[in-house]
Amino acid sequence: MNVRRQLIPTAAVTALGLAALTACSSDSANAGNTDKFDVVASFYPMQFLAERIGGDHVNVTTLTEPGQEPHDLELSTRQTAALQEADAVLYLKTLQPAVDEAVAQADVKTKIDAASLTKLEDHGSVEHDHGHEGEEHADEHADEHSEAPSEEHSEEEEHALDPHLWLDPVKYAEVAKGIGAAFEKADPDHAADYKKNTDALVGELNELNTRFEDGLRNTKTKVFFTNHAAFGYLAERYGLTQEAISGLDPESEPSPARIKELQEEAKADGVTTVFYETLVSDKTAKTLAKDAGLKTDVLDPLEGITDKSEGDDYFEVMESNLSALKTALGAK
Repeated sequence: MNVRRQLIPTAAVTALGLAALTACSSDSANAGNTDKFDVVASFYPMQFLAERIGGDHVNVTTLTEPGQEPHDLELSTRQTAALQEADAVLYLKTLQPAVDEAVAQADVKTKIDAASLTKLEDHGSVEHDHGHEGEEHADEHADEHSEAPSEEHSEEEEHALDPHLWLDPVKYAEVAKGIGAAFEKADPDHAADYKKNTDALVGELNELNTRFEDGLRNTKTKVFFTNHAAFGYLAERYGLTQEAISGLDPESEPSPARIKELQEEAKADGVTTVFYETLVSDKTAKTLAKDAGLKTDVLDPLEGITDKSEGDDYFEVMESNLSALKTALGAK
């Protein structure tokens, strides 16, 4: 759909076009040059929203392939250049620094930052491991996610905010509404369909929220252990306490003191289960569980769908997460 050209050298465009012909449908090299509204999504939760809201009118490609850990994504030259051919890019600022940089430099008319469509929060220094105390920055960031960060906020503060908003169905619905409105504005010929699809998706997310509320209302314990601090919004929404082995970075190594602290807390709070996930190593989680006499189970942060996922899409995996939480927390 995009008709803008010559934004990068002609030879590079030609090479990209040839490569795109042999790429799979999920490859971001197929981002543009279709007769549909071409959307590049940064990773699965953004891809899912674009596909559900856009329906048959959009061609959605993703920068993060299935099975790839999104936090550590590095873009190829081809991916970076292909952004220029998209009608819209949908991303979540602060989650993937390489994507943030590429989007800032890309000449794309419609840039949709999911972080600007809701409010990101700082869920505490233990989870973030950035040295911040408390939540003094939580109320300062509702409107700061524009193309360039406000000069009064440091880069460190930016990265202390928890980006995992999609694990809270209420926040995810807020983002869906914003994306729907952006699609309507950018592609007005199909605005009615985008509005209809958005309303249907928001309705499903509201129903999912109700199931989580009902399922987690009465439990023996409110504390759960997880591999990395992806579930802060979910915990806050449903009155739970997340204790993460690692911080927001799933590859970070916990200190011996942190492991000891978790072992003691497991006894004090009646924790039964250490959750791990599918895209990163489960070694530390299983070691903690073995040493503390706990069970292990999967709690999926939904950063990507693979054949190891407990479901084929966002809703199926979230239902699996709810079931796992109900079992681990002793839902009545």
